[in-house]
Amino acid sequence: MRHRTFGRLGWRVSEIGYGMWGMGGWTGSDDTQSLAALERAVLGGCNFYDTAHAYGNGHSERLLGEILRRHPGQRLYVATKVPPKDGRWPGRAETPAADVYPRDHVVEMTRTSLGNLGVERLDLQQLHVWSDAWVEDEGWRRAAEDLKREGLVEGFGISVNRWEPTNVLKALDTGLVDSVQVVYNVFDQAPEDVLFPACERLNLGVIARVPFDEGSLTDTLTPDTRWPANDFRNVYFAPERLRQTLAHVDRLRPLVPAGSSMPDLVLRFILHHPAVATVIPGMRQVRNVEANLAAGDAAPLPAELVEALRAHRWQRDWRLA
Repeated sequence: MRHRTFGRLGWRVSEIGYGMWGMGGWTGSDDTQSLAALERAVLGGCNFYDTAHAYGNGHSERLLGEILRRHPGQRLYVATKVPPKDGRWPGRAETPAADVYPRDHVVEMTRTSLGNLGVERLDLQQLHVWSDAWVEDEGWRRAAEDLKREGLVEGFGISVNRWEPTNVLKALDTGLVDSVQVVYNVFDQAPEDVLFPACERLNLGVIARVPFDEGSLTDTLTPDTRWPANDFRNVYFAPERLRQTLAHVDRLRPLVPAGSSMPDLVLRFILHHPAVATVIPGMRQVRNVEANLAAGDAAPLPAELVEALRAHRWQRDWRLA
């Protein structure tokens, strides 16, 4: 597994990290399988784990805590997130910042996550939603400063709203933010335009999330794919959206090298960009872990293939709420 430097924090993190949303209560999640997958990831050299209190009301954090206890001498980087106090996703500019991230809420949720994980200090605490309309608010600013001063967190980051990669630039200029988490994949290439250059200029860690576009870029969906009731993918892939998505996947398929797979191609495309410190695919089964970690050992994509993949950039704005 190759490693990259996580911005100014200086951590050496695995190129393939671990996104833990799917094991926090998604339909089909199973704790025994999840723990086995996490264990395999540790043994395979993955050392960056991204969770959140909102993933099953702390359930994902508690699963990770069990893995940390199994490997007390191993350096595993833990990133979690503070849920918005008003419970609204994504962040909206018209919502007062005091309703979303008052100082006491950010601190209290950090302490709750520390308890769930069974650790005394977080490597990275992140705000789970964001709008740059909140940048001047004293609450989140004081929280970031206080948490670092008290030694409860080392780094502080922001998870950017889907399809809004520039809606964080003002926050980055405060100097309080050490990392950015953003949707970045073959379809969603917009972060390359403005956000990634800003992160490189400021030496910030970049976490690429949703590498497989909620499943479409695994090349396993069909026109008949459906999800259980209350699964957000029923909205994200509503029938017409699913039809459009499958057409884009069809056009991408000829670029998959012989002997490779769509997921491998997608992960290696993300890792071609030097601004990315780590990519965090969701993995709930050992076989998925083994397949995805292999992308961290593979050679970089040829420049001509990267350029061919750039033509598959797809501008969408499918609001989920």
